[in-house]
Amino acid sequence: MTIATSCTLAPADYDAPLVLTAAGDQELAGSLLGLHPQTDAYFRQLFGDGGLPIQACKVSLHYRVPGLAAPCVAIVGCGANTMDQSLANMTAGAAAKALAQVPRDRIGMYFGHLPQPSISSAICGALNGATGQDLFRSAKSLHAPRRLEWLLPGEGVTATPAVELSTQVVEDAVKKGSIIGQSVLQARELVNLPANILTPVAFAERALELASECGVECEVWDELRLRRENCNAVLAVAAGSSQPPRMIVLRYPGKSNVRPVALVGKGVTFDSGGLSLKPSEGMLRMKCDMGGAATVLGTLLAVARLQLEQPVVAVCGLVENMVSGTSYKLGDVLRTRSGKTVEIHNTDAEGRLVLADALDVARQEQAAQIIDLATLTGACLVALGTDIAGLFSNDQALEASIVAAARETGEGVWPMPMNAYFSEQIRSEVADIKNVGEGRWGGSITAAKFLEEFVGDTPWAHLDIAGPAFREKPCPHMDAGGTGAMVRTLVQLIEQWKSSS
Repeated sequence: MTIATSCTLAPADYDAPLVLTAAGDQELAGSLLGLHPQTDAYFRQLFGDGGLPIQACKVSLHYRVPGLAAPCVAIVGCGANTMDQSLANMTAGAAAKALAQVPRDRIGMYFGHLPQPSISSAICGALNGATGQDLFRSAKSLHAPRRLEWLLPGEGVTATPAVELSTQVVEDAVKKGSIIGQSVLQARELVNLPANILTPVAFAERALELASECGVECEVWDELRLRRENCNAVLAVAAGSSQPPRMIVLRYPGKSNVRPVALVGKGVTFDSGGLSLKPSEGMLRMKCDMGGAATVLGTLLAVARLQLEQPVVAVCGLVENMVSGTSYKLGDVLRTRSGKTVEIHNTDAEGRLVLADALDVARQEQAAQIIDLATLTGACLVALGTDIAGLFSNDQALEASIVAAARETGEGVWPMPMNAYFSEQIRSEVADIKNVGEGRWGGSITAAKFLEEFVGDTPWAHLDIAGPAFREKPCPHMDAGGTGAMVRTLVQLIEQWKSSS
């Protein structure tokens, strides 16, 4: 496990691989200057020759830099932009990923003077940038260092008063970044585990273990409890699999006497499509269909480890959607936990059925607000691409607060329309509603309108993370595979937000 800590070593004396930032258009900026006269001259010469990666997230490795004891220096570009949370996360991730190509004992990160939130984001980015998805390869492609150190500016490095921080504040920021980074890593690991290992039962057992470590209450509902609770939609989706379903309910009490915020996650550990069978190409990555549940669990772990004030309840429905003689069928009518009936028109629209029962459990917890996350629809990918989550809500204030938190962290979300006429597309002739809309148009919206049927008057938001939850190809700051999308945004939101009592 990578250890994140602060360090007061001067960069000129540092004896491990070192990360420095380069920025600017007409002149150098970032943390490159003021370290040592020889170092300054070296970098100015490189800059003049076009040998420095000024573009954001571009990395170059330099050996035996004059004035520095470090054997290798990674220079990461940050463009001409302010080092906000988003850029700090990506640049630190890119540098750590470049250095993780070979095993290293220590990495020192020297970004000069940064605001406290950007320090935390940089630590989170570095931890995740250095960690790959190849959990089962004997020869790893990335090697996380044993130790990651955030270096404080030494003498001769000028800071603007607005961002000059005490050592204790920096150490607190590093600790916070480490906590969030580890929680993102745990969400990523869950997504990257194959379905033969991460079954619904295995996910629930892992949640119990992690909750116990954090002092969080965790209930696991087995099949008998699910039947007693009338979670018939969850049971129907799971009926075709030999793997039994589970529902997990985690409660973090917080430090304030207010109503909890509820996070609800779709946890389909593998999705074959059921009788509406997916083609092989569409099924290959369906181990990631529990990305919503992974994000919810990762967020709750971070909230508990940070000991935030806001109480939080997390609910995740965990199933496999498989094919057998006991699979639920097209034309079936299910009575959900809320009592609302659903006619099945497509067994590959299973995630919203699992969420229907989970949302009703969240309402029972007297949640002041509910946010659900799911890799729900391919239609959202068509609309917004692979990097932006669709945001659907029945409450403008909640929607605005999520957009603001996402803007701070740099995670992409985009509010989508929720016009009432989309609800007409999910009306059924034989039940209250059906589980898909009419035709191929607006599929992510009709899916959200389906979920809205199960939240009543509670302020609610739905995040369709089908795009950003899983990356098919690596990017400069993170390997391919699970991303832990939206953990940072939700922690930012919950940290700033006290629910009304």
